[in-house]
Amino acid sequence: MLTDTHTHLYSEAFDLDRDTVMQQAKDSGVSRFFIPAIDSSYAQAMYDLEASYPDCVHLMMGLHPTSVKENYKEELAFVTKALEARSFVAIGEIGIDLYWDTSTLAIQREAFVFQIRLAKKYKLPIVIHCRDAFDQVFEVLEQEKGDDLFGIFHCFTGSLAQAKQAIGYNMKLGIGGVITFKNGKIDQFLNQIDIKHIVLETDAPYLSPVPYRGKRNQSSYLSLIASKVSALYDISEAQVAAITTANAAAIFKI
Repeated sequence: MLTDTHTHLYSEAFDLDRDTVMQQAKDSGVSRFFIPAIDSSYAQAMYDLEASYPDCVHLMMGLHPTSVKENYKEELAFVTKALEARSFVAIGEIGIDLYWDTSTLAIQREAFVFQIRLAKKYKLPIVIHCRDAFDQVFEVLEQEKGDDLFGIFHCFTGSLAQAKQAIGYNMKLGIGGVITFKNGKIDQFLNQIDIKHIVLETDAPYLSPVPYRGKRNQSSYLSLIASKVSALYDISEAQVAAITTANAAAIFKI
């Protein structure tokens, strides 16, 4: 039983074959799907996905850092109201992204801190998006650290030292398609990290693993990521599935 801890199955990329994609994932052993938010414009699509697959789809709520724009306070108000109205399994994906726009760093940081504190209020994990911003993300985590701060460092692509630092803030490492890339680098040290600290993810429709790199990703490809992790740790794929699923269940309290 595999768990995809990060997949955007509500994306327009799946509008023509979502049911098929879901069935392919289930056929490949994926039994749970954790769905990160982006901003209010995607909320209804997320809710519709959950309604269609209530037995296996689990929703997060949050404001993605690349959606932190001039109207970010309205978006944060939407997140706050959504959390008051119903339950979610995490606050995510949240964080800092300096790849696309460095001019919004100040408000991205403000939104990140605001949502971390929401997570603490509701005793929920956070799911962190970090791109070209390890120093800035760690600065916030250092400020907010404590027993009530925990979650997943989504799409982890840092160094061994950064991996250890993230784990030190009660974060699991989200391992996805990058682990299969020749230039991904994390495959060079991942087995030096206790597997109890990792979870698996696809980030579908993005970041497809080899041999599908450059094409649309989907949750069924999680088995390829599990296979690579199995080889790195020299344990069976069944063990990888069991351990990482248990890790995910502990984080999301499911």
